[in-house]
Amino acid sequence: MPKVTRSPENISIVVADETRMGCELVADAIRRSRYGLKVAATAVTSEELLRAAGEHKPGAVLIAASLSDGPLTGFRALRDLRDSSPAARVVVLLDERDRELVVDAFRAGARGLFFRADSAENLGKCISAVANGEIWASSADLEFLLEALTRVAPLRPMDSHGKALLTSREEQVVALVADGMSNREIAQQLRLSEHTVKNYMFRIFDKLGVSSRVEVLLYALSHRERTKDVSRDAAA
Repeated sequence: MPKVTRSPENISIVVADETRMGCELVADAIRRSRYGLKVAATAVTSEELLRAAGEHKPGAVLIAASLSDGPLTGFRALRDLRDSSPAARVVVLLDERDRELVVDAFRAGARGLFFRADSAENLGKCISAVANGEIWASSADLEFLLEALTRVAPLRPMDSHGKALLTSREEQVVALVADGMSNREIAQQLRLSEHTVKNYMFRIFDKLGVSSRVEVLLYALSHRERTKDVSRDAAA
């Protein structure tokens, strides 16, 4: 699991679950965590969720796979949330580790997955990590994603002439993303401004033909040996 960076201020959270009781139980667990989290609002429908996210601009959003709208409507709400609040960092709450649901959650834009069987302490840690710009996924979840990646068109590490698409500096950034670092931590590691790192990320997205940090992580994992070497060079 990724390293958690605590914020000095309370992180505002919106919780969406299938029932009011489910919302309150989850919200209570979040409030009792030691990661400086506060629940700004709860929702049981997609409409309530979108309204709450627009009003409170939360640091993170926790969405159950199913809301009171119907089975798996949390995924539809997640896609709608990406359109209305693209900066929202979302954790999807699943009842079980189902391969297709794990893959669909990340494809829909989730930055983390949490399972109801896990502990309340880990829930706070997960939300804090995602709110701080990290990805929260177990090795089993990443394995599902890598398997899914092999069934679709590969990422583009080289152009039509066989030339590497990414510069050495961009490869360094990718390697540090694979280490679970946030943009701020990457900036500190490479002695760059956070704005410069964000610009590198945008260029990496464009060159690889991806649209999310998760897909960059998958690129890094599929080129593990190369990124290990680059990461060592960056730390030197």
